Amino acid sequence: MKTKDLNKRIIISLVAAAIITLTAWSGWLGGADGAVSDALYQREVSTDGQITIIGMDQRAIDALGPMPWPRSVMAEVIERLNEDPDARPAVIALDVLYVGSSASAEDDAYLSRAAREGGNVVTASAATFGDSLVESDNGFYVNSRSVLAWDVPYSGLYDASVTGHINEMEDSDGVIRHALLYVDVPGGGKVYSFSRVVYERWCEEEGYLPNPLPETYDNGFFYIPFTTKSGGYYEDISITDILDGSVTGADLSGKIVLIGPYAAGMQDEYHTSTAHSVPMYGIEIQANIIDAFRKGFYPKEADDTLQLIILFALSAVMMFFLWNVRVRTSVIVWLACTLGWAGLCAALYRAGAVLHVLWVPLFATAVFIASVAMNYVRAQKERRKVFDTFGRYVDPAIMRELLERGGEELMLGGRMYDIAVLFVDIRGFTTMSESLDPPTVVEIINKYLTLTTECIMRYHGTLDKFVGDCTMAFWNAPLKQEDPVFLACCAAMDMVEGSKALGEELSKRFGRTVSFGVGINCGPAVVGNIGAPMRMDYTAIGDTVNTASRLESNAPGGKIFISRAVANALGKRARVTSLGDTIKLKGKAEGFEVLTLDELDYRKKGASI
Repeated sequence: MKTKDLNKRIIISLVAAAIITLTAWSGWLGGADGAVSDALYQREVSTDGQITIIGMDQRAIDALGPMPWPRSVMAEVIERLNEDPDARPAVIALDVLYVGSSASAEDDAYLSRAAREGGNVVTASAATFGDSLVESDNGFYVNSRSVLAWDVPYSGLYDASVTGHINEMEDSDGVIRHALLYVDVPGGGKVYSFSRVVYERWCEEEGYLPNPLPETYDNGFFYIPFTTKSGGYYEDISITDILDGSVTGADLSGKIVLIGPYAAGMQDEYHTSTAHSVPMYGIEIQANIIDAFRKGFYPKEADDTLQLIILFALSAVMMFFLWNVRVRTSVIVWLACTLGWAGLCAALYRAGAVLHVLWVPLFATAVFIASVAMNYVRAQKERRKVFDTFGRYVDPAIMRELLERGGEELMLGGRMYDIAVLFVDIRGFTTMSESLDPPTVVEIINKYLTLTTECIMRYHGTLDKFVGDCTMAFWNAPLKQEDPVFLACCAAMDMVEGSKALGEELSKRFGRTVSFGVGINCGPAVVGNIGAPMRMDYTAIGDTVNTASRLESNAPGGKIFISRAVANALGKRARVTSLGDTIKLKGKAEGFEVLTLDELDYRKKGASI
């Protein structure tokens, strides 16, 4: 490959990779990438039954009336679940905000007492976030995640239970993929999430050492590896089942019991990465996060900078490699890249790393499409180049083969071929033209050149050039042919025969006639594009060509002069007359044999014409 072409290829590959990388970095693909990544990473598995949700569901609403219910209802549920101290839930977690005193001080006291006596109750708190002006060493800045308000259970319940925050935040596409591990409460320090508090309370009850905290991002969030979709923790147990004794604390012994809203219209439904189309209740999200703590599996999203570098490198290499390869190869590379990346993402996820699943496959597809398009355009240019170079000079069958090759024969320079070369010239034309007007001269020469061209094309030759009233053609290049010498001789015989009818026409019109002198030789010659990049001709050069020209210049009208090499190639299919070395060819040593081709047996041609 030329240095100029190589540099162009490298520059275009790098520019394309830069555009791809900037597109990924811009965040435009966030939603689409999130959806694809969720589909690969969030695989539903069966729960172990350790976590059970008791729903504040439609059955309970029908039985107890619209919410909010008296706090005595939840107090009674806690009492019933803790009735048997030897067979009761390990943790009872209330995903309900009991902020401030209610209308019934008695109910408030009842709920506080039930929680204190149970000793296994976890309650919910929540922060209200907003913008605030914060002073730092460098001046003031706006903190968009300042805690503007902090809601905790009323004092009696707060003292009787442990609390954790229930704040959930969606990603930019409205999907929950991350959980907030803690909230920095002004004057109160770090308050950990409801799910973490429930998990640690369960570990304490069961005598387990809690798994370490997950590593969080700068904003305190961590990635949620969901265990199951909506309904995975719900066993169709309603608060009413506890109140009427259908389900007892003994039925839930040693389990983590989560109690929270589980009915449509309670404004506690979210779209999560485990199922975008089916919303999940907040209590189910808490259950999934608790299971993540129990497993100690905290996958973390890999650094974007590293992934962008990988994307840039892969895009540049693919663009460079697919610059000019067959579609089949491009498809193989594209599939290897996309499927390989998906497999790598799946493997690394199990190892705890979260990659952007969409980036590489999407842009590999874009590079693949671009390379196929460029190769198509390049192929069309090559086809046009072939047509422009050969369209008026070679047989259509040869043209089709050259087009299939994609013009690989058209580079500046040549190759050695064994060819048959034919020269034909008009005898007596100069004398005739002196007595005729120019338009008539042009008409006559066009008739003769049309005849020679038709004969050459008929026998699949390559028309090299016209030099005045002389025509040059050759066979066996640019594509190999069967029996090229015989094809050249067939064309010569047809030229001589066709010139007779044309000569008779001229005799009638002008009282004079002309004839052809033909020379044919065969042997090695350089064939290719000879010249300069801005102007080149596809031609043959070498001694074989020069000898054919000398044979033609010495051939009388109506005669075909051939070399011994041509006669040997024809064998018994031709009748020839040897002139020995009586004809002296310019530039040839003494003893060069010249023969005349007298007859040719077409029935023994041994070649497809």
